[in-house]
Amino acid sequence: MDGMGSGNDVTPEIEEKVRTALRAVTDPELGINIVDLGLVYDVEVEGSEAKVTMTLTSPGCPAGGQILGGAKDAAETVDGVDEAVVSLVWKPFWTPERIDPAVRAMMGF
Repeated sequence: MDGMGSGNDVTPEIEEKVRTALRAVTDPELGINIVDLGLVYDVEVEGSEAKVTMTLTSPGCPAGGQILGGAKDAAETVDGVDEAVVSLVWKPFWTPERIDPAVRAMMGF
């Protein structure tokens, strides 16, 4: 491989690394990372840009700015990612059913 290709062959690997990096970002109120909470809806990598689509547990989440900034910073730690764009969406609206089943069980849901 000459490194001049489209990069599509490494994109899924980089997307997975971004998801892994996002696990370092926790919701300070719940103490659970944003991936296990089900707040991260999508991760796409195009070239050296990571696009993270996510939500928060509620529109009035007091830690929203901290969580979104943490997601951007975490994604930008991944090799191959020069910039991360984090998009906040409210549809679909987050519910506790989006929490990873194993984590939900630990929480008693």
